[in-house]
Amino acid sequence: MRVPYRKPGQYTDMRPDPHITPAKQDELIRELESIKRRLPGMIQEVQRLAAMGDFSENAGYQIAKGALRHANWRVLEIEDALKQAIVFEKPASTDRVQLGHTVTFSMGGVTKKYQILGSSETDPNSSVISHNSPIGAALLGKRVGDSFTLHLANKEVVCEVRKIE
Repeated sequence: MRVPYRKPGQYTDMRPDPHITPAKQDELIRELESIKRRLPGMIQEVQRLAAMGDFSENAGYQIAKGALRHANWRVLEIEDALKQAIVFEKPASTDRVQLGHTVTFSMGGVTKKYQILGSSETDPNSSVISHNSPIGAALLGKRVGDSFTLHLANKEVVCEVRKIE
């Protein structure tokens, strides 16, 4: 059976957002250290299962090998993310909205409050949005009292910055 080939599209090989907080950097470092501590045990398990013989019918070996492959892939992914990372602190100046600020603004008569961080740390349920999101991108560079129009799917909403923390 042939595996279907799909022509690369617009979203092929997109680089992840490198902007992270020191807390996210520490989290990635801890995860990397944890995986590296487990690797020798995973290698021994693969070797032990490989010694049992026939690889084609050795399900334990296949599972262990897949887990080891995933761990190695994750190590490379985290190391690359840390190498490319742009670590930022919350800015001391609150005259203009920047990455790391918490912004309170009115949107169509409703008051909203969001913290603006990098894409890897977003959590809309906790009011943390990306600087690449439509709202985050529109807020960057604004001052308290600035008004701007946010273009949503079906309508345009006028927003006003109330507070920058």
